Amino acid sequence: MTEPNAYLALCSHTHLFPGARCRLQGLPHPAAFAAAPEPIEVHLRFSDGTATAAELHPDSPTGPTLTVAPYTTAAGTPIDDSTWAVKGIAQKQDEVELTIGTPTRP
Repeated sequence: MTEPNAYLALCSHTHLFPGARCRLQGLPHPAAFAAAPEPIEVHLRFSDGTATAAELHPDSPTGPTLTVAPYTTAAGTPIDDSTWAVKGIAQKQDEVELTIGTPTRP
């Protein structure tokens, strides 16, 4: 279920990995957000149609992170909860693209 205040992020694959990209949709001011990201709730939708909740934490001590709830891919593969470094946050037209870095643990 999508959280009411969560922003949709369309991901280019069925799971996250270093270099994966997700595009945040519906941000009121994408350029301002890319320049100075704020903590937000995210609804990740993967390329196979599955989805899960996540949270973007731009002010983590080690840099921006994305905390992702567990989910199961359409093929039935269970994916555990995880936290990922975010190595890029950039405006792309009227969206903001997150480039995923390495997995971390807080």
